[in-house]
Amino acid sequence: MVVAVEYISKEESDEAKSAKHGVTGILAVQGAFAEHAAMLDRLGAQWKLLRAAEDFDESIDRVILPGGESTTQGKLLHSTGLFDKVAAHIAAGKPVFGTCAGMILLAKKLDNDDNVYFGALDAVVRRNAYGRQLGSFAANADFGDIKDFPLVFIRGPFVVSVGPDATVETEVNGNVVGLRQGNIIATAFHPELTDDTRIHELFLSL
Repeated sequence: MVVAVEYISKEESDEAKSAKHGVTGILAVQGAFAEHAAMLDRLGAQWKLLRAAEDFDESIDRVILPGGESTTQGKLLHSTGLFDKVAAHIAAGKPVFGTCAGMILLAKKLDNDDNVYFGALDAVVRRNAYGRQLGSFAANADFGDIKDFPLVFIRGPFVVSVGPDATVETEVNGNVVGLRQGNIIATAFHPELTDDTRIHELFLSL
């Protein structure tokens, strides 16, 4: 999916400013946040970018943690004051969708990194699991009840082990790359880089 030039400067959807609830906050300190915004616009869902703690207001009912560089995102989450806001949202059981770096931020443990961020997803995740040579590739697989979804990987992680609280939704070549845990959806791939809206629709239904 090619994102329109307008998303370079667009900070929120057209009606988000007047919305009192039902807005999706998209972490926008680094990474592929514009692509998620464009996907939500296609679905007619309200959204706003989260760049600082004050952006996280009472209108936000759900959060997207986009792909990017997880270490950088982790540092910026703390320096902007957003970490505690997002952590409280997750702890309250509200919907959150993590893609690629977002999956890393959500994991309870990383098997090749001592950092732990939100620690909410009952899984051990490996950063940059496919390495540089196989860093980007595409595949198709089911995501739970969603059949034949196009998977786009960009130096993505995969799940090394899954605890009892999480459910495996997607596997590719024997590796777990999609999980569901209550109102948490986490993917090692990038649904926002495709034209298929079904996983975002599932997220909006939570």
